[in-house]
Amino acid sequence: MRNIQVSELDRRAVEDQGVEIVERKGLGHPDSISDGIAEAVSRALSQLYIDRVGKVLHYNTDETQLAAGSASPAFGGGEVLEPIYLLIVGRATKKYEGQTLPVERTALEAARTYLNETVPELDVGTEIVLDVKLGEGSGDLQEVFGEDGAQVPMANDTSFGVGHAPRTETERIVLEAERALNGSYADSHPELGPDVKIMGKREGDVIDITVAAAMIDSYVADMDDYVAAVERVEEFVTDLSHDYTDREVHVQVNTADDLEEGSIYLTTTGTSAEQGDDGSVGRGNRANGLITPNRPMSMEATSGKNPVNHIGKIYNLLSTDIAESVVEEVDGIRDLQVRLLSQIGRPIDEPHVADAQVVTEEGVAVADVEAEMVELIDERLANVTDITRRVIEGELSTF
Repeated sequence: MRNIQVSELDRRAVEDQGVEIVERKGLGHPDSISDGIAEAVSRALSQLYIDRVGKVLHYNTDETQLAAGSASPAFGGGEVLEPIYLLIVGRATKKYEGQTLPVERTALEAARTYLNETVPELDVGTEIVLDVKLGEGSGDLQEVFGEDGAQVPMANDTSFGVGHAPRTETERIVLEAERALNGSYADSHPELGPDVKIMGKREGDVIDITVAAAMIDSYVADMDDYVAAVERVEEFVTDLSHDYTDREVHVQVNTADDLEEGSIYLTTTGTSAEQGDDGSVGRGNRANGLITPNRPMSMEATSGKNPVNHIGKIYNLLSTDIAESVVEEVDGIRDLQVRLLSQIGRPIDEPHVADAQVVTEEGVAVADVEAEMVELIDERLANVTDITRRVIEGELSTF
């Protein structure tokens, strides 16, 4: 029997609290660039190992670091003065049963492809320099990793993951606004760079959304053009927010601008990494894509960790998946948080504890939903290795 605990959450649902704060760092933010490259390299290494030896071998690339460069943006097009430097750091199995594996080359190819797709105005090789330093993994951790072919791997660490559901209105606005700005909106508005950071604050029934949107100088002719671009983003996010809430919403974009002094958020490449803003894996969005101080969060970096037995990755993704699945399938839940604790060397489908804490709807007792919740949690834990498959195939986002 798995140790699954269900209890009442001793607080109001986040949606009902007086003040809520939510943040998301967009794809072009230096921290998100680090996360994205670490995860792209992780998937590439997993696929390399599967193709060459038939299974994923031990690796981690979750220490990737970005050192900012400098640029001189100007209306109509500026230039990068000092390139950004990105170092892919971690551990990887380089030899297996007499076969030498091209892990460094694979890592660089994955990073280059990711950057070309995500920050297209950034020229790889001249405006950003890529480097890779992958050492060999610890022997004892490789044994825990389960390279003996065991169906359910053993946990590599004593750690925990945490997830929650459902998303609040503010959380949905912040998440979906960044996705849309870096999706359909950017497709038709090339002046918007991928470095979009969104902060949401709700006080009672009033939601304030603050957007920091890097504009790309080659698509902006002058100050009037810049002001118009900022106003378009503000209008777009305002309209989008009404799809997720009936509350009063106020949107402000690039609030640090000083138009009279000519101090505006104009970039050459679309990311603040060209202007002295460094980045690191795990310093940005959590596994659910958000930073949510109203809820418990794990400090583990999810991106770049191996998807087979690294609890810092698997349990954060799994706890989020469990919370969302339970809320979708069980009626009467107002707010749910799930915490999964591992123990090193223990099978990952048998957490030390799976702790589900719930706020129920009015008229619904915890006892009314407990049995169904336990059944669903047990089912998800039994199929924990499906998280590994979904990560390798790119079905799950880690940030």
